[in-house]
Amino acid sequence: MDTKRRKRRKIIDVQFYKSDTGSIPVKEWLKKLTAADRKNIGDDIRTVEFGWPIGMPLVGKIDTGLWEVRSNLSNNRISRVLFTVYSDMMVLLHAFIKKTLKTPRNDLKTAKRRMSHMKQEKINDRDS
Repeated sequence: MDTKRRKRRKIIDVQFYKSDTGSIPVKEWLKKLTAADRKNIGDDIRTVEFGWPIGMPLVGKIDTGLWEVRSNLSNNRISRVLFTVYSDMMVLLHAFIKKTLKTPRNDLKTAKRRMSHMKQEKINDRDS
């Protein structure tokens, strides 16, 4: 088989964080964006799926166990999708339009809280 035609395999799968109430915050945030912006973010996440681990300029580590996918959107806007990797799964925790140089403290806290909650739920599921 021609190596150029060989199908690339995902290195890591993607999953959306889901709250106890059933909300899926990143998916809900994505739905508010234009189709073109959703496509840009989706393409960037797909690049991570097939290229993990991957670094700058697409992915930056922002804390222990926490990374961001950096996407350019229409109208010179920039988005960030914060994620963790757990059991060979890229879990999308939080997303926002970046307006300052530093990641806003509240956005970082939200991602960390969801990461902690998700890991605790996985441990509880495993122990039951």
